[in-house]
Amino acid sequence: MSMENNIPKTVDELKKQRKPYQEILKKHKKKVTGLDKLALWITEHVGSMKFFLIIFTWTVFWLGWNMLAPVKLRFDPFPAFVLWLFISNMIQLFLMPLIMVGQNLQSAASDMRSEADYEVNKQAEQEIETILLHLENHQRIMEEILHRLDDQKKAETN
Repeated sequence: MSMENNIPKTVDELKKQRKPYQEILKKHKKKVTGLDKLALWITEHVGSMKFFLIIFTWTVFWLGWNMLAPVKLRFDPFPAFVLWLFISNMIQLFLMPLIMVGQNLQSAASDMRSEADYEVNKQAEQEIETILLHLENHQRIMEEILHRLDDQKKAETN
């Protein structure tokens, strides 16, 4: 903080230094494309318990049907489950890069929020230091007044 001769800044000076930190986050949100939003949506939903339960239920049903159903009704024979493996691998191959894109976007947004938080913290630190300087100046002035009153009281008693 650059305060000449320990003279604290005024409240108006501090207010003029404030930056609209929320604008940084709004600008970032405007830069997110439709495909980015889709990747974020997929990342959020694939990483949920609901998605896990859907995949788990689908797997149990698929494997159970192809092991326990009458032989004529089985469409992916036990023990290979070739079709199930193919579909599962395709889901993984498509979801993996999408999740990585979504995580990169989430990371970029998190970095921007962290930067905005850092700027707010720097501003708060400067304001706290200014308040402390004001308090120190007030303390010094009060001590000077007390010394003058003591001196005046001593002069009156003599």
